[in-house]
Amino acid sequence: MTHEDMLKAFVRNGISGSGTNGDLPFTPSDITFGTETELQTAIKGSRESVDLPRTIESSNYFYNIFRRIGRGDAPRKLIHGLERYLSGNGDSIWENSFVCFPRVCLSPSADAVFKDDLLADKKDGDKGYRSDACKYTINRGGTECLRVPVSYLLKLALSDVIGSGPPAPDIVFRKGIALMECFTNDNTSPETHSFRVNSAGQKGIAAAAARDMSRRFLFTQLLVAYANERFRLRQNDQEVFIYFSPHPPVRQKNLNGCISDAFYRELFMSPCLSGWAKGEQKHAYMHLCHEVLSRSHLNAVVKLKEAGIITNELIVLPNTSNISLANNGTHLSQGSRRLASLLKDPSSGFTGFHEKYVSDLVVKIVEHFLPLFVGTYSASPYRIDFKDFHPERVLGFLSHELDFTHLRMLWRRWRKKADIRVFKRSITPFGPAWLDGLVSSFFRLRGDCVPDFRLIDYLVCLMSTERSPALNGMPGNSAALKKDLAELGVFHPSMSLYLLFKPREYDVMGFSGFEGRHYSLFEGFEYDFGRAALLQAFVTSLAFSLVLEGKVTHRHIPDTPFVESERRQIIFNASIGIPTFYMKTDTGNLFLKYIVMNTPGVRNSRRYPGYIRVPLKHYLETLVRTLKEDSGPLPEIFDMPACLDDLEDRVTGSMSGSVASRLINAVVEGAGARKALDLDSEEFNLAAERYYRTGLRKKHIRESLAIFKHDLSQLEKKIITHDGQVRAALNDIVPEGGAVPYLMNTRKHLLEERLPAEELRRLIRLMILTEHAEAEQEERERETHDTAPVHRAGNA
Repeated sequence: MTHEDMLKAFVRNGISGSGTNGDLPFTPSDITFGTETELQTAIKGSRESVDLPRTIESSNYFYNIFRRIGRGDAPRKLIHGLERYLSGNGDSIWENSFVCFPRVCLSPSADAVFKDDLLADKKDGDKGYRSDACKYTINRGGTECLRVPVSYLLKLALSDVIGSGPPAPDIVFRKGIALMECFTNDNTSPETHSFRVNSAGQKGIAAAAARDMSRRFLFTQLLVAYANERFRLRQNDQEVFIYFSPHPPVRQKNLNGCISDAFYRELFMSPCLSGWAKGEQKHAYMHLCHEVLSRSHLNAVVKLKEAGIITNELIVLPNTSNISLANNGTHLSQGSRRLASLLKDPSSGFTGFHEKYVSDLVVKIVEHFLPLFVGTYSASPYRIDFKDFHPERVLGFLSHELDFTHLRMLWRRWRKKADIRVFKRSITPFGPAWLDGLVSSFFRLRGDCVPDFRLIDYLVCLMSTERSPALNGMPGNSAALKKDLAELGVFHPSMSLYLLFKPREYDVMGFSGFEGRHYSLFEGFEYDFGRAALLQAFVTSLAFSLVLEGKVTHRHIPDTPFVESERRQIIFNASIGIPTFYMKTDTGNLFLKYIVMNTPGVRNSRRYPGYIRVPLKHYLETLVRTLKEDSGPLPEIFDMPACLDDLEDRVTGSMSGSVASRLINAVVEGAGARKALDLDSEEFNLAAERYYRTGLRKKHIRESLAIFKHDLSQLEKKIITHDGQVRAALNDIVPEGGAVPYLMNTRKHLLEERLPAEELRRLIRLMILTEHAEAEQEERERETHDTAPVHRAGNA
C-alpha cells in the first residue's frame, strides 16, 4: 500500500482533502459517536454493616495473617495496616465495596435477570450455572441475600423499575430491556455506554455529546437512588453513591499496600455478571489484565535503573499488586458514515488495507494535538509529598511509554518544577520513612501538585519496538508489537493494545473511526466535555484533510520508537505541568518540526547539544493558531470560532479557565486552604475525593436536570403531537400537569436524596420514554439515508 494508492481510492469515491463540499470524514454531517464512562462507587455505612470490611474480617487471608504473626512468621505491620483500614475510617466511606441485600426485594422480573446472569453460558442454559455462582447469594442472619458489585446493582435496579409497580407502558418496557446492555461491569468501576449511536443533529456535536453523557449520568443517579430505597440499602446502613472520580481511592491504595495481589483481586475485581455470554471467562481475563499490569509495573522499575534514573540500590519496590485498573476515565468513540459506507460496498475499491493505512497516519497526526486536551478540558489533580517522590513510584509506566532520553529529560524537569529543592539542588527521598519525614519537615519540602496524574499513573499507551511499529499503516502491526512486548514482560498478546487515540476498524468494531482515551475528569458536560468532543472531531477531520491533500504522509512522521516518544513526551509533560520539552534539531518528524518552527520562544538547549528547548505554553498557542489558520474551510463547517477562542483562553494567561485549575481551586477551598501545596498529599487527595463525591456530583446532577428539562420540553412540543403511542405512555407515567412541571416539582427532593422509590420509578420511566421517543424521531429523520453503524466505546 502506498500513499498514492490510498489517495486514488478516496478520489475515486468523491472524497477530497479540500473539504469545500463538506465531503471530509468526521465533519458534522458525517460523524457518529458514542461514549463510555467509568464511574467511582462508594458505600456509606458502618464497619459492621458494609460488605467490604465484613469480607476482610471474615476472610481466610485475615485469619492466616493473624496466625503467621502469632508464630513470628510475618511482621506485625501487616495486621496494623489492615486494622488501620478497618478502624480508621472517619467518613464511613468504603469505595468499591459490594452491596448485600435481601433477595426478596427483587421483583420477579429482576430475579429472572439475576438467574440468567448466573449462567455459565447465557447462549446455552443447559451448561448450568457458573462455578462461582454461590459467591453472589449468601445467607445473612437467616435471610437469603444477594452480594453483588454496584456496577451490577444498576442493571438489577433498571430491571426492577420496568418490572415492578404499575405495569410499564409496552414501549418503555421494551426500551428498558434494551438499555440494560448499556450497563456493563468488566472492571472494578461501573462502565456505562451510550444509549444509542449519536449524530450531530441540528444543535451540533458539542450539544449532542453533552446530552449523551449528562442523560446517562442522571439516569445512573436515579437508578442508585432507587436501589437505595427499593432494595433497603439505606435502611440497612449501606447508602450507595456513584460519581466521577479519576483516581484509585487513597484508602484503597493504602489497603493494597498491605494485602496480596490475589486477595486484592478477590475483593475488588468485577465478577463480570453482565454484558458477556460467558462472564466467568471475562472475569478470568480481567484477572489476567491485573496480573500483567502488576508485573509490567515491576519491570518498569528495572527499566528506570537501565535508564540511569535510579542510580543506587536503595529503592522502594512497588507492590506486587498494581491498582491502576481502578482509575476512571471517559472514552469517546467517533465514527464516519462515509468510511463505513465505502468499506461496506465492495465496488468502492476501498478496503481494510486502505482504512488501516490512513487510520494509523491520522492517529500520528492527532497525537501532536492531544496536549491541547490535557488539563484544559479534562484533568485529574493529584498531590505528591516529598516522601513519595521516588521515581519508581511517581513515574508509573512511563518507562514503557517513552524513550530513555525523553524519560530522563522529563524526570529532570519534573524535579526542577517540584518543591523538593535544598540549597538550589533537587533531591529525592532517601528511603527510610523516618529520615524522609525529618528532611521534609526541616527543609519544608512540599513535593508537587500534578494537573492530570491519571495519564502518568496508568498505562495509557505502549511504545513501539524497533522492528514492530504500531502505526506504520501495515495490517497486523498491533499483533506483532504485542508479541514483542510480551517477550519483554511488558504486555500480553490477548490484551487490546493501549493507545491514547485508538483506531477502530470496521471489520472488528462494525464502524470505522477512532476512540479518544486521553480523557480523565470533566467538570461540566456542556462547557467541557461537549467542547472536547467537538475539538476531537475537528482535529480528526483536519488530519484527514492533511493526509488527502498529500501534505502529511507516513514519511513525514517516521515509525521509530524515538520519534514516537518525541511527540508523546509533550502529552506527559502537559499532564505533569512541566513548562518545556526538548526536540532534536534534526528530528525526522517533519510535522512536529513544522509546528515548532512557528512556535515563539524556542532556543537551542544549553544542557542538551543537538536539541532545542520548546516552551509548552507557546507550543499550545501555536497549535491553536494552526487550527485557526491552516484548516481551510473546516472552522466554518464545524462552526468552531467560539470554541477555538475558548480553547485559546484555556491555554493562555493564568489558566483560570482550565478544568485542572477549577478542580484544584474547588478542592483547596473545600479543605479551607489557600493553595494545593499548603495541604499534604493525603489531605488534598482525600479532600478531592470528598469534593467529587459531594459538591461535583451535585453540580453534575443539577446540570443534567437542566439539560433533561429542555429535552422534556421538546418532547412535549414536538414528538407527542404526531406519535400517539408516546403520548399515551407519557400520560400513563406523568400525573396531570405535564412532564416539565413534574420534573421541577421533584427536583428539590431529588437533590436532597429523599425522593421515595415510587417517584424515582416514575422519573426513570420518563427518561426511558424520552430516550425511546428521541431515537424514533431521529430514525424517521434519516430514514432516507444510510443507517449509521452501531458502535460503542469499549475499554481494553
